[in-house]
Parts: sequence; structure tokens; C-alpha cells
Amino acid sequence: NRPVDFFKEDFDLSDFKKIQVPGHIQLQGYGKPQYVNVQYPWEGKEDIVPPSIPSKNPVGSYVKYFDVPVGWEYKSVYVSFQGVESAMALWCNGTYVGYSEDSFTPSEFDLTPYLQDGENKLAVQVFKWTASSWCEDQDFFRFSGIFRDVYLYAVPEIHLWDLKVVSTLSNDFKTGEMQVDLKTSGIGSVHFIFEYGDKVLNDGVVSITKEETSVRNTVISPKLWSAEEPNLYKLKLELINKNDEIVEVVSQNVGFRRFEIVDGIMMLNGKRIVFKGVNRHEFSGNVGRVPVREEIIKDIIVMKQHNINAIRTSHYPNDSLIYELCDIYGLYMIAENNLESHGIWEAAARGLFSYDEIVPNDNLLWKPMMLDRVNSCYQKNKNHPAILIWSTGNESYGGSVLQARCDKFHELDPNRLVHYEGVTWDERYQETATDMYSQMYTPVEGIKKFLK
Repeated sequence: NRPVDFFKEDFDLSDFKKIQVPGHIQLQGYGKPQYVNVQYPWEGKEDIVPPSIPSKNPVGSYVKYFDVPVGWEYKSVYVSFQGVESAMALWCNGTYVGYSEDSFTPSEFDLTPYLQDGENKLAVQVFKWTASSWCEDQDFFRFSGIFRDVYLYAVPEIHLWDLKVVSTLSNDFKTGEMQVDLKTSGIGSVHFIFEYGDKVLNDGVVSITKEETSVRNTVISPKLWSAEEPNLYKLKLELINKNDEIVEVVSQNVGFRRFEIVDGIMMLNGKRIVFKGVNRHEFSGNVGRVPVREEIIKDIIVMKQHNINAIRTSHYPNDSLIYELCDIYGLYMIAENNLESHGIWEAAARGLFSYDEIVPNDNLLWKPMMLDRVNSCYQKNKNHPAILIWSTGNESYGGSVLQARCDKFHELDPNRLVHYEGVTWDERYQETATDMYSQMYTPVEGIKKFLK
């Protein structure tokens, strides 16, 4: 029943209504919010198995008109969708651009070939349920729509595509090493400015003649980052073209800290650490999962006031803002990948599905998607000192694909630990698919038994 041709330039939109973006469709008069825990939201209505999707699938069709800003005429122009639940197809001026199917990580598209002078038409069709919905069965309210920011950005002739900052400490914690890896386009130079407070520690220029550039910096007696003392350094990068003009500026907080397991004890900066943490959903009583800066800061302050020092981003990558604020205010983070398939493996335990149908388990059909999500989770959040642990997901049983997700995190980031609680349900990879063992919802008697 959706308007199939709505993206065409001559389509009559006179009966279309206005909607707030970012926002959920179900909180603006279309459909109803649905809260379900373990079961899938279509259970009792349609009898399907993975990777099939319900035939009755709510769809939102969005149109936005815009003019390209003055001065962008000779630059590449991109559109960034920070969060769309659950999948989106994109058209620009009547031409298909692309598709994305991951609710909680950004999707970006090159609009340059499709833009025209004057007014441009951007059209997005949002599908509530996809094959991916089988691995997005998180225990929360079920919404759909464009629920995080959408913005255009232009890329200058010299552009920083990717920034990776890795800070390490010597064994006596008296010397810090920072390695900065840049992936760029264009020929020019980059001006590095490294500061702590008002003091400039390093200031230099490096030529950019290839796509990848690395710079190292040593800090003597570094101020260490922890939840109690979230000391942050500032790295500022100025990209300069051949005419000696600054065309792009990037700023990145940097923290020096070491998190490790020594003789079975978690240690931060050489001292035993105790997590006094909570699982935190992205949620506002007013606007659902739409990020609201003031409310997120209030969350953090209330947690700090009550001696909470850690959060798990249950059960998906959050909006980028929360990671930055945890760096600044000082909260340890377990950064969770977008995965939960509770509804099918719990049903398999009751005999309603076969174990071969559990998502992802050992089914290689799901492996590319699972590894892509791990990579997205890492790439988006890799530079935040607040993140001590990566989590491969929540309540999704086990299997070889789970093991591959853990291996992927270790391959991408050898300096952080990886956690998955689900090995308690499937012990085949218990020794290798997590760096630490944990249990959820264990009663007191179960804890006593485990400690014995």
C-alpha cells in the first residue's frame, strides 16, 4: 500500500503530512508504540522463520527538499543518516542512491552525481522490519523511522576520511605514546596541535602525499584518564591545501589509560577496578530513542551522584554524543554491538524452532552481516578512552559466528577486551569467545554455587 513512485520528481505530494525528523513514526500519530521483551513483535500474527519478514510491514515515505549551500558547487556532497530504524532506501532527484539495513549505526551516501542546480528532492523509504530484525530483538519499545540526526556535508579538496588515535602507556605509567593514523584524500599538509588545557605540548606540520599518514608523539608523565579523574588531552588537526589555506579542521579528545586483566583481576592504570555499572537504553520519556543532549547529561550527572561508574550501551551502538560525554565526565563503557536474537533461541529451547534456525549460531548466511556490524561499532567509536570493553551482543546464544565476531573485535583492536555473556548458554566457545566470564540474573544460591 505504500506510494511506490513517491521518489519521482513529478509525483504529487499534496496529501503528504509533515513529520518531525529526528523522530519516531509511532510517536507522531502513525501506528502505535509496541513494547515486547523476548518475543518478536510479529508473533501471533504471522508464522515465519529466519530470514523471512512479515508481509504486513509498516513503511514510512519521507521527502525533503533542499538547495545545495553556496560554495559547495565544486565539492563532493554527502548525506549522513545517524540512525534509521530499521532499514532505508534512498533516492535523490528521482534516481536510486542506495540502501542500508542497520538501525543503530550511521549510513552515509555520496549525493554528488545526483545533485542539480536549485532545488533538490531527497526521498527515503523506511521499512520497519527486515531480515535484520531477527537480530534486533532487543528488550525495548519497538518504533520505526529516522530517529537520529540527518545532515549534509561537503568534502574539500583535502579531506580526512578516517582518524585513528591509539594511546599506550609504559609499564611504569610514566611515559605515554600516542599514534595517530590518518586516511586522507588530496595533496597538501596537516598541522598537528597537541594540547593539555592551555599548554601546547606539540606543534608540527606533516606533508600529505599519500592516502595514509602516521604520526607518533611521546608524553612524559601523562595525566591518566579514569572515571574519577577523566583527564583529557586535545588533538587538533588542520588540513592545509597547496595555497596554504586551511580547508578542514578536526578536533579529537585523547585519554591515556591502560585496561587489562592481570592474574584474573581487572586493572586500570595498574590498580584493581570494580565496575559499579548499569545497563542503559537510549530513551527519553518525551521522544523515545531520539537523542536529547540535555537529558543525556542529566542521566550522566545522576549516575555520577549515585556512585555509578560504568554503563553498558545495551544493546546497540548509541548516538555518538554519549561516548563523547562519557569521555568528558568520566564513565567506563562497555560498548555493545547491535545484536540480540533472544526471541528465537529462547523459543528453540522450548522446541518451537530447531537449533539450526537460531540467529546467528553456526549459520554462515548471517556471518557477513555480523562482521559488518562489529566493524561499524568499532570504527564509529574507536577513539573514545571511556570504552574499556567491546561487547559482541546480548542474549544471542552462541556458535561459530559469535566466535568470529569476537575474533574480529580483537583483530581491529588488540588494546581492548571483548565480552559476551551468552557463552553461559552455549559452552562450545566459552574459552575463546569472551575475555571474561559473566552471568545475568543469577540468584544468590547460583552465585554461591559458582564461587564454590
